[in-house]
Amino acid sequence: MTKKGLFIGLVSIMVLSFIVPPISSAYQETSVTSGGTIKGTVIYNGTVPMKKVIPTKDSEICGGIRNEPQVVVGTGSGVKDAIVYLKGIAEGKRWVKPKKTPEINNIKCRFEPHVQVVPVRSKVVIINSDPVLHNTHGFLGKPTVFNVAMPRKGMRVERPLRRPGLVRVECDAHGWMLAWIYVADSPYYAVSGSNGAFAITDVPPGKYVLHTWQEYTGTTETPVTVEPNGTVSLTIEIKK
Repeated sequence: MTKKGLFIGLVSIMVLSFIVPPISSAYQETSVTSGGTIKGTVIYNGTVPMKKVIPTKDSEICGGIRNEPQVVVGTGSGVKDAIVYLKGIAEGKRWVKPKKTPEINNIKCRFEPHVQVVPVRSKVVIINSDPVLHNTHGFLGKPTVFNVAMPRKGMRVERPLRRPGLVRVECDAHGWMLAWIYVADSPYYAVSGSNGAFAITDVPPGKYVLHTWQEYTGTTETPVTVEPNGTVSLTIEIKK
């Protein structure tokens, strides 16, 4: 290679390093000794906020005007579909591989599931179960993660999720459709059940900040200290 070619190559690498954000350091799987558990319940008190959904097309599939809760509250004020996670853990327990590739389905002009967690550097299968055009568009902040036009019922398209963070999923053809995929950088996460309960196990002893995210209230941070073989029990009240 000539000196000129080498110079151009080095300049190209430097430019790309500014354009393309770096991928975070890979999580390392290790043996966790004396690991603890963080468990608890996510709750919401007060009047449940409602959002008016006004379908503007394909009403035979999408339905009519309706009100939908922005926080799904069950028994004992427990909140369903809150994502609870520890952020920035460099090493710990092994990932549990999903039995099948995670999916997000366009069905009756809704996304199912509405909220899910997917390990970073895995894939998601995007499905259209409706006989109408959907355009499933995922954003990580402002940048696009995937953008898939699906004009036919039964279409299945696989897309990679290379970077961690919260992906907002919309349909460019039906503006009211919305879903969320949290792309996790470690296996230390949980999604709260219908009663708001969650548990994160095999946590290395130490001090952490537990993040609890819900689409209406945003993120709540809770400091936690995990003792060897200990259990931390929490009630996390989320608020707007």
